[in-house]
Amino acid sequence: MNRVQHEVPLRCKGVAVVLLKNTPCGYKVLLLKRATSVLRDIWCYIGGGIEEGEKAWETALREIREETGITNVSLFTSNKFDQFYSAKENYIYVAPVFVGYVDDDQEVILNNEHSDYEWLTFTEAIERVSIPGNDDVLTFIEKHFVRNSPMEFLRIGM
Repeated sequence: MNRVQHEVPLRCKGVAVVLLKNTPCGYKVLLLKRATSVLRDIWCYIGGGIEEGEKAWETALREIREETGITNVSLFTSNKFDQFYSAKENYIYVAPVFVGYVDDDQEVILNNEHSDYEWLTFTEAIERVSIPGNDDVLTFIEKHFVRNSPMEFLRIGM
């Protein structure tokens, strides 16, 4: 008897962004505390859905602006992805992770999706995030974008 094999579909409908700033005490990571019904009170980095006609990197810039008010950012693709499996809908969600460098004096202005924010060391941020996999993303970003300079071909030319 032949069995028909089925695949679990991949869906890429959003992006994630890790913002970094270089301070006199070293690099800090921006974490935001969610205020919406989904993930309420969870600390995470920036994320959001891709709108019609947008490229993923354009979504990253829009989400940075909407969620933090920051408009001056040097953006890179990281070659890292957030992912999770939705048992309810039987798909794998995949989101490219972008890295944004911002000036130390950038002011953060939160929108209604978040109730608080903090610039944390990588050690603090890795301890603070609670979504499985966010710690791995931050460890990867620290290795490839802080301890080492990012490769120029990863820069998003705007």
